[in-house]
Order: sequence, then C-alpha cells, then structure tokens
Amino acid sequence: MKTLSGYIDHIIFRNEDNGYTVFELAGFTDSFEEGNGEPVVCYGNLQPVDEGELIELSGEFTEHALYGEQFHIIRYEMKLPQDETAVIRYLGSGAVKGVGQALAERIVRRFKEDTFRVIEEEPERLAEIKGISEKKARAIAVLLAEKKELRQALIFLQHYGIGGTLAEKVYKKYVEGIYRILKENPYRLAEDIEGIGFRTADEIASKAGIRPDSDYRVRCGVLFALQEALSDGHCYLPRDVLLKNCESLLRVDREVIWIQTQNLAMDKKLVIREQDAEICVYESSFYYLELLCARKLKDLDLLCEDNPEAVEKRLRRIEEQQAVELDPIQRVAVQKAVMNGVTVITGGPGTGKTTIINMILKYFEGEEADIILCAPTGRAAKRMSEATGYEAATIQRILHLTPRGDGDISGHAGYYYGKNEEEPLEADVVIVDEMSMVDISLFASLLKAVLPGTRLILVGDTDQLPSVGPGAVLKDIIRSGQFADTTVILKKIFRQAGESDIIVNAHKINRGEQISLDNRSRDFFFIERNNVNQILKNIVILARDKLPGFVNASPFDIQVLTPMKKGTLGVESLNPILQKYLNPPSARKREKEISGVIYREGDKVMQMKNNYQLTWQIKSRHGIVVDQGEGVFNGDTGVIREIDDFAETMTVEYDGARRVVYPYEELSELSLSYAVTIHKSQGSEYPAVILPIFNGPNQLFYRNLLYTGVTRAVRCVVLIGSRERISYMINNADEHKRYTGFAGRLKEL
Repeated sequence: MKTLSGYIDHIIFRNEDNGYTVFELAGFTDSFEEGNGEPVVCYGNLQPVDEGELIELSGEFTEHALYGEQFHIIRYEMKLPQDETAVIRYLGSGAVKGVGQALAERIVRRFKEDTFRVIEEEPERLAEIKGISEKKARAIAVLLAEKKELRQALIFLQHYGIGGTLAEKVYKKYVEGIYRILKENPYRLAEDIEGIGFRTADEIASKAGIRPDSDYRVRCGVLFALQEALSDGHCYLPRDVLLKNCESLLRVDREVIWIQTQNLAMDKKLVIREQDAEICVYESSFYYLELLCARKLKDLDLLCEDNPEAVEKRLRRIEEQQAVELDPIQRVAVQKAVMNGVTVITGGPGTGKTTIINMILKYFEGEEADIILCAPTGRAAKRMSEATGYEAATIQRILHLTPRGDGDISGHAGYYYGKNEEEPLEADVVIVDEMSMVDISLFASLLKAVLPGTRLILVGDTDQLPSVGPGAVLKDIIRSGQFADTTVILKKIFRQAGESDIIVNAHKINRGEQISLDNRSRDFFFIERNNVNQILKNIVILARDKLPGFVNASPFDIQVLTPMKKGTLGVESLNPILQKYLNPPSARKREKEISGVIYREGDKVMQMKNNYQLTWQIKSRHGIVVDQGEGVFNGDTGVIREIDDFAETMTVEYDGARRVVYPYEELSELSLSYAVTIHKSQGSEYPAVILPIFNGPNQLFYRNLLYTGVTRAVRCVVLIGSRERISYMINNADEHKRYTGFAGRLKEL
C-alpha cells in the first residue's frame, strides 16, 4: 500500500449523498520518494473536504482506460497546516467564507505560525488587520470552530462504526447532542435518520454498552418488527404474531415487549385495537390511512341523478354508433358506473373489462365530462392508453408529484402530491385500472384529491397478486360488502378457446382445474424437462431463436418469469446466463460492475423501487428536449443506452423514449431484467412469456402465482420444467396472508 501526503488542489467531483470524491492532490510526497510531484487524481469516499486542506492518503495507484493513472484511496487522515505557506493556501482556498488569497496572506503575515491559535482563542485580534471587522472576525472563528467540531464528531462516530455520509447525517441532525444520544439512547437514530434501521442502531448500542432489555431497545425493536411487516404487505400484526417476532428479534420476555408496545400506543406511535376477535397492533400512520380511505370512499358513494331509462336509451345509441353489442353483465357494469359515485369492476383476462371501459368513456365523452384515466405503473398506464385510445397516466403523475415544500405530508421523502384536498383533481370521472396493484398509501393519496360528486370507477382482477406495498385494497373493498350494489364481478369469457388458450387456461388455473399440456394449442405450450441444465439451454433457445419469429417481436420482448429470486432457476442465476447470450460482451459496449453484477450497454434492466427524484427527458432526433418529468417507478423496464465512466453515470431508456441518467451510486436501484420474478411482472404484458416451473420452496409455488404469470402473456406462453410441479401449483390454493383492516374500517362506517 502506498502513502501520499499533500493538499487538495482542485475538487473535480463530489457526491454529497455517499461522500464519493474525485480531486487533484498537489505538492505531495510519498513513502518512497520525497519532494514535490505533479498533481495526481485521487478518488474515494471521504468526509466533507475543502480545497487547500492537507491530507494523508493510503491506497494504490490504478490505471483507468480513459483517464490514465489515478490513486484509489483506502484510508485517509486530515492534517492541520503546519507551515505558513500551507496555512495561507488553506485559508485562501475558499474553505473559509469571505477570506481570499490576499486576506489570508495578511492574516498569516501578522500572526505567522500562531494563526490558528489566535483564530481559535483570540478571534477579536483578527480585527487588527485591515479589511476585517469585529463581526467578520467572529464569523471566521465560528466557521473554523464548526469545521473542527464536525471533524471531531466524525472521528467520534467512527468508533461506533458510523462513517461517510451517514455520519454527516447524524451530526447535522444532533450537532453537539450527538455525544449524549449515542451514550444514552442510540435507538433514536433508527427513528430519526433515514438509512439507519434497528440492526444498525442495535450494533451501535451494543458498543455503547446499552442493556439488551433496555426500554429504548425494546421499543425500537417493536417499531422495527412492524416496519418489517409493512414490507411484507401487512398493515398491522396480530398481538401474538408481533410478540413472537419481537421475542425472536430481541431475546427478551414477551411481557416486557407487551408493556413497551402499550407504552408506544400511549405515545401515539402505535394503535392497538380489537377486530375480528383478535388484538391488532398498527403503526399509527397505517391505521389512520385505512380510516381515511374508508371515510373518503364513503363520501364518494353517492347515487347520481341520471334517469335509468335515459341511460339505457343513450347506451343503445352508442352501441349502434360503435357497432358493439354489450352482454347483459357488461351493460349492468356501464349503467352502475354512470349512476353511482363508486363502482368496482373485477374479472379475469378476456372477461370484457376493456370493452366496458371503452363504453364508459364513450358515454361520458358524449356528456362532455372531464375524464381521467390512470393506473399504478407506467406500463399499465401505457397499456390502458393503447386499449382505449385515450391518454392515461400513472396515479403518481395525475396527482402531480412535486418536490417537497410545505405541502401534503402524504407523499414521499423529499416530495409531496400537488393534488390533494386543497387542490383536488379537476375531473367528473376518474377510472383506475389494475386496482389490485394499488396499495393503501397510494389509494389514500388518490382519494384525498377526488371530490364528492366525482365518479370513481375501480377496475382490476382480485385474483392477481396483491400490491407490492401494504394493503389489499381491491379485495378489502369487495370483502367489506359495503359496495355490493355497485360491484360487478365478470366471469364470462368473451375471447373463447378458438382465439386464445392462454385465457381459457388462465381461468382453469384460477378455478383449480388441471390444464392440458399436450401442445395442441396455438399459443400455450409445455416443454417437459427434468434437468436444470436442459431447462436453461431451452430457455436460451426459446428467448433468442424460436419465440421472436413466432410472435413477431425482438428477443428483448420475450420475458422469462420465475417464482424465485434465488436458486438455480431464480432471477439471480438466470439473468447473467441470458445476458451472455442475448447481449454478449463486445469491444463496442462499455460495462460497469456493481456489487458483482455486470451492466453492459444494450442490457435490459428494471427499476426495483420508486424513485421520485430521478428526472427523465424525451428528446427529438435533433437533441431538443420535447418533454421531461420526474419519477421512475418500481417495475419500469428499460435498456441501457450509455455508460460514462468519466461522469460516472448510466443512461437508461424507458418505453423507447424516456431517458434517465443514473449516477453510479444509484445503480443499486436497477437490476438486469431478462428474467424477473412473477411478482415484479404485475401490470405488465409481454408478447411471449417463458415460465420455468421446476424446483424450489413449496411456499413459492401456489396457484395465484401461476395464474399471474400466465396472464402476463399476450400471444404465447411456454411452461418448461416439471409436469408434476405445475399440477402442484394449480392444486395449491394457499397464498401469503395479509393482515389488513380496511374492510373492517369500511364496515364500521
């Protein structure tokens, strides 16, 4: 390992989020040679540094393909300037606001090597120098003291394993109070600071000598257990489940856990209530989200004044104009949507949901009503637009996701929804598709922006997998029985077997009926293989060679869907293999490795979490920006168009137009998507789907999952693997239970 010492001559780049810094080190010496050298480019993760500061680095020289020799920093230590030249360089570098090179020279000429002591202990003496008032003297002293305190705090935090940007966050939050908090209650960090969870706080507390049965620790553990439950889709946990989870996590008695749970409820951080003969524990915000949704939905549930005969007459006229004849159940669905404030329309593929939506649109278009079409994901909104011919957008977009100011706190970190109770949507009709994917938080934000008197039409398939976020909104609305008169359940298949075996087999799977795997179909196939290597070989051949021509699409449009993330046929194993054959390495394609995953120009990738801060642009072929916006959402799929190592960015193109520039530190939000889990495919459709069904944990092989995977395909499905495993999935009606109370809130009202 090599050691360099010198001063920071020029900061080329700094990422404030993770501390990654690129700078030129000048006047350096090293452990092998003494003397000044040419400036050298250094890079690594550092605490805040300023130009002019002295620093000692340990690391290794590396050779960059474009930028030549650079020094990779492994360890570093900040040094105080010792000689007069170094002090002038530091003070005049801009590190001290209001002090330039000339003023720095006058200060050092007056106080020489005693400069720092004078500033720290006798700052009023700076006023002896021409150009420095007493006020400015105090400001210089305060700024240098703050920098010193920050450095001392960061060194203190490193003893507890907190470094980099996280340490800066902690210091900015607590300033001098940090020393008391870390010694008395480190668990406050988990509550106050994003990026620090219970496990991190627990490690810090252990180093600080906090007892395992500390009240602070138990309370933080209870909150953590409920946060974990939210990530599994629950809105609450039954008392016994919560106590069991906390007991395993904390290794303390249940009685102690329950006492602190009740204390948290007294502090209004939790809500404890009885429902369905069991004690339920909510994180407060989610109890009130359920309550808000129930109240808002009830407020919208109005009977509109349209005359039934007039509605029927108008529908007949639209049928004639559109050359469409509605089935009786479809007619009822349109009538209910016209005559009620809240309507729920649910059914599987091929049951006529799109026909109903189109007729509703034609009806209200004739009334010159303002109509909003929306869906929870970009891909679902795009499909809605294609099916109806009307513009549809994501729910987030119609609610005007906006950088946070003093607005609505129901949005997301750094952002809020511009459309809310004070600024409602200007619409007579709001139609939401793919409602099974809408979680309780997003539904609450939507309902806040919809005024009573607006018709709200919710369309979805209750047999699809539930939302990624907490809740089971569509199921709970139907389960509550409070909207039975305005709920239409579609069961009749209008696209018959002669047209699509995908649809017929999907409904059979949903009913628990075995399907034919004899390959006599034109769009539903089965390849029996009982060896993982054979399955992998066939997946590659299908995706690269066979299916693109069969469905008239590119290999990138063929989607492999799997029940699992891990395992030999999980996403993590399949993606590198498919990448190798569908987008092989080339001298013309730049690459970037992140956490062991190679990303290559031309790769198919997916956004793995909602990011409301990323900006996108659509440019004309002449490079002129024709549209732009903010937000890339969980499940959005795109292609890597450019990797720039100098700027440390990756450009991804979504929907063939929207380009997003990712800084390298945000690439953890992306994943290769040649293969994705069935969960992640919700709301999407693909020309052809390949489903490897072979081995893995039984709890991942259930009917609902197979049904969702099959219904993602438009023109072709290929199941590959074990006949017995497919049969097992169809027979296995068990699915992950979600603890939600929205149906109960609706009944209470």
